[in-house]
Amino acid sequence: MKKKILSYTLALSLGVGGLAATGLTANAEESKTLMNEKYNTPSYIIENWEAPKSVEKKAKSSISKKEVAYAYLKYKSKQFKLDGDMKEKFKVVDEEKDKEAGTHHIKLVEQHNGVPIFGSDQTITLNEDNEVQSFFGQVVPNLDDKKIPTKASISGDKALEIAKKDIEKKIGKVEKYDADVTSEKFVYEHDGKFYLSYLVKASTSKPEPGYFHYFVDATNGEVINSFNAIDHVTGFGKGVDGEKEKFEITRGEDGNYFLFDGTRGDGVHTFDALNMDPFLFNLFSVILGYSGEEISSNHKFFTDSAAVDAHVNAGEVYDYYKETFNRDSFDDAGAKLISSVHVGEGWNNAAWNGVQMMYGDGDGSTFIPLSGALDVIAHELTHAVTTSTANLVYENEPGALNEAYSDVLGSMVDRDDWLMGEDVYTPGVEGDALRSLEDPTSVTNGITGPYPDHYSKLYTGTEDYGGVHINSSIINKAAYLLSEGGTHYGVTVEGVGREATEQIYYRTLTKYLTSTSDFSMARQASIQSAIDLYGEGSKEVTAVEKSFDAVGIQ
Repeated sequence: MKKKILSYTLALSLGVGGLAATGLTANAEESKTLMNEKYNTPSYIIENWEAPKSVEKKAKSSISKKEVAYAYLKYKSKQFKLDGDMKEKFKVVDEEKDKEAGTHHIKLVEQHNGVPIFGSDQTITLNEDNEVQSFFGQVVPNLDDKKIPTKASISGDKALEIAKKDIEKKIGKVEKYDADVTSEKFVYEHDGKFYLSYLVKASTSKPEPGYFHYFVDATNGEVINSFNAIDHVTGFGKGVDGEKEKFEITRGEDGNYFLFDGTRGDGVHTFDALNMDPFLFNLFSVILGYSGEEISSNHKFFTDSAAVDAHVNAGEVYDYYKETFNRDSFDDAGAKLISSVHVGEGWNNAAWNGVQMMYGDGDGSTFIPLSGALDVIAHELTHAVTTSTANLVYENEPGALNEAYSDVLGSMVDRDDWLMGEDVYTPGVEGDALRSLEDPTSVTNGITGPYPDHYSKLYTGTEDYGGVHINSSIINKAAYLLSEGGTHYGVTVEGVGREATEQIYYRTLTKYLTSTSDFSMARQASIQSAIDLYGEGSKEVTAVEKSFDAVGIQ
């Protein structure tokens, strides 16, 4: 049965507009370059570049990966339209050694006068021989010509006050934020103009769920742009099935039991949002004071089925990432997984608000408690993984990639089928789902009709932040074909199975994509990931290429 899905306008991070290809170029050494249409600088470069002798002479045995990366940026400076010292233009924010593949991944951010450029981040990958293997990212050229202010006239604390005041105008008095409200300085482009700004982030549960982003002009305190970047889920399957589950809990000093599992990372903790006043409980030094009421029982049996499912499913998602990718929670540092159930009255949504998961109980007709769907929880927590890695901006093609990776990896956690959210959407109706990765066109969205299954059907309107949920189905179909194989639009793909597919997609997301990556960049990054994992000329590399061919992405 086809369903018209309710429209939802949700985001994780909205930023500079998407990228488009102006064409691929290749030299005699078979390097590949995709140019950013907006800035005419490389979006990705694939090649094997060896550091010049002037760099090697410094101390070949001890030359740092960062030195090679900066030398590479200097070598490519004409393509990036940059002059001067690359160490002043770019800041290394993270380095990671992949022992299995033998690659070294350096994440950088472009900066101007020491201030990072929002959305302009990069990854440079080196092989075991210290050769640069790839560049992915966005570089904004000619920043000295943009007349960007260098001095702030207001403080970060003042920007916090401005944002909080505006938030309360929209949703009412906020008694307690879910976490500390943060303020970070960025150079931010909006409507063609560059601003010195503060990005303020604030997470709320009451009076309304929110993950607010405010860009405040650092020179005059005006709000440049703002949005509620919460990601809601708007429809799923059959609901809480009533089956018995076994899960980890903790016994408190008073003899009661609590839904706290201390065996995974910094813990899995589940709260009741019916009363969001703080209930301070310092158990094993892992409670961070987030809003919510402890769910307790005077015996080992818990009767709150929504809470049980939230607790069990969060643990399963943690286990999946740990066992499949050796990732320790969404931040790979053991971050606590916090869930709140019974959010709102008949709330037909689930959300990751930048701090924790929140689940509504549904209205009993369109939805039942959304915590009952494993793939819903996996989808939302994958958004948290994306924020911690590629940080894909939630607009146009980067936003569609953001949604697609949550769908794809959500479908890998819940491997029973290729449907999203079928367990809690429209109870009693068999076959209903939010989206189908196997056949996107079998489900109808609320804007364009059937979900597209080919790039020729890409939605290019302004609804849904440029079609982030709509166009994600194109990548979803590519992932399905990579795993299961099939013939689509005349292109035949030999499937390589779920195990290879999940490894390729995870590596692409966490090692190569950057905040403004588009579909073409995702294709090339996926090919590179398959080469890393399985070798050039492998069946997996061929399958990746064919899967993107089949959905029209070049």
